[in-house]
Amino acid sequence: MKPGIHPAYGPVVFRDKAADYAFLTRSTATSDKTVTWEDGNTYPVIDVEISSASHPFHTGTARVLDTAGRVERFERRYGGTQ
Repeated sequence: MKPGIHPAYGPVVFRDKAADYAFLTRSTATSDKTVTWEDGNTYPVIDVEISSASHPFHTGTARVLDTAGRVERFERRYGGTQ
């Protein structure tokens, strides 16, 4: 690898505030915010919208779609079947 052209690769905490879940990993992502981790060290923290703790695929809590209402709306809009 050429020196000086790659971003710094170090420990970062990714935090999902919706699920109150955080994990420490290594990444090239950076942040100005910091957090004190369980080991007593301070790491940069990146807040994410969704993680494995809050994603419907991983939690098994998928949203139910109103398919009947969608069909009726389609029929009203396009005339339905004859």
